[in-house]
Amino acid sequence: MAEEGVLAPVSTPPGPEQGLVICVDFGSTFTKASLVDVTAGTIVAAAEHRTTIDTDVLDAYDACLAALREQDPRASDAPTLACSSAGGGLRIAVVGNEELVTAEAGRRVALSSGGKVVAVFAASRGDDLGEIPGCEPDVVLLTGGTDGGNREPILACARALATTWQGPVVVAGNVDAQADVAEILAHHPLVVAPNIVPRIGVLAPEGARTAIRELFLSHVIGGKHLSSRDDFLAMVQGATPDVVLTGVELLADVAGDTVVVDVGGATTDVHSVVELDPEDAGLSREVVATTRVTRTVEGDLGMRWSAVTTVEAAGRADLTEAAVRRRADVGFVPHDDAECDLDEQIAREAVGLALRRHAGRSKVVVSPEGRVVERSGKDLREVDLLVGSGGVLRHGRPGVADRIFAGSVDEVEGGWQLPRRADVTVDANYVLAAAGLLAAEHRDAARRLVGRLAEGRTPRVTP
Repeated sequence: MAEEGVLAPVSTPPGPEQGLVICVDFGSTFTKASLVDVTAGTIVAAAEHRTTIDTDVLDAYDACLAALREQDPRASDAPTLACSSAGGGLRIAVVGNEELVTAEAGRRVALSSGGKVVAVFAASRGDDLGEIPGCEPDVVLLTGGTDGGNREPILACARALATTWQGPVVVAGNVDAQADVAEILAHHPLVVAPNIVPRIGVLAPEGARTAIRELFLSHVIGGKHLSSRDDFLAMVQGATPDVVLTGVELLADVAGDTVVVDVGGATTDVHSVVELDPEDAGLSREVVATTRVTRTVEGDLGMRWSAVTTVEAAGRADLTEAAVRRRADVGFVPHDDAECDLDEQIAREAVGLALRRHAGRSKVVVSPEGRVVERSGKDLREVDLLVGSGGVLRHGRPGVADRIFAGSVDEVEGGWQLPRRADVTVDANYVLAAAGLLAAEHRDAARRLVGRLAEGRTPRVTP
């Protein structure tokens, strides 16, 4: 891993008179900055620095900016776009009616919005909404009911929220009840979005995803007091996982069905963009409709803070001592092959578990309707491209991706819906975050960035 102030690799030199934009990711551990030539769609300079959550997050930005200026003086005049997961990122609590329908749909939408779901409350289960403050969410996503259906469940949840929670709320339930819900929660920071389950069998996440991003920018970023400077609020465009998912969507447009696995210190995140097969949909049976874009966050799988729970979940008692040392020293960087081997083994377990939880299993069952396919996750078997992300992959030894993904690709037994013939690459230059930040105003540049990432793919991994 690069030390503070050490410059990351540069892709290609800039041409004359080309527009430049600085893209910054304020991560939980490191702040990464890239100077992007938006005409050529290339990264021309890059740097990283420890995230200075203990002082002011812009201290790390200032250090990265100084490093970028050393590589290219034009960085001094370049505008900055940023995303952030510093200070714990975006924490979301979901409130719905039915545990297996609207509450589960809300959980999926919250994850795709870049948040870590800290709790799911279901009214039908009798959950006590008074427990919400103890979960310390930044935002509550309130769902419930199909459009035109029974209004009372979401109204009852709104009344309970009014007395138990004072923070931001996104309302994304029965449209016929939304005006009354807004009146009940009139004293809360509130955004009303289209229903995420407008009718049975349909999941519509985009409106709620946009609303959550709006509240994140207007209330959460400032509320965390990460910086005393106004320019921090001005540069942040969204939560890092939400921005990265936008980058993954662009990559899928270029490379075909794509899955990205980001192995972090505390969590292992899986982003997938897979076109749904309409014929297959008629044969499958799922409680909540599947969407093209999916994200899952495994809070017990990681390289440092979550190293111990990773090896416990994998049943790897032989890695316990190494995991305990890494949890005690979250800034640990391996400096010899033996420690690198241990890091790779922990990463392999985290990746394997995270991909299996995201993909789930499939099996054919006989029901009164005939033979149907039951699935518990997202079918990744026909994915074209598998992308690795995270320090253990970016800064690993030659062949690290092959070793870490072994056992999670090609022919995998047990009915797991894992990639069978995916090409593999590593996002070594933080391209996905940069592309997500550029997508709105510099879409061509963003597509060129992810196109170059796709060009670096290698044929399927062999265990």
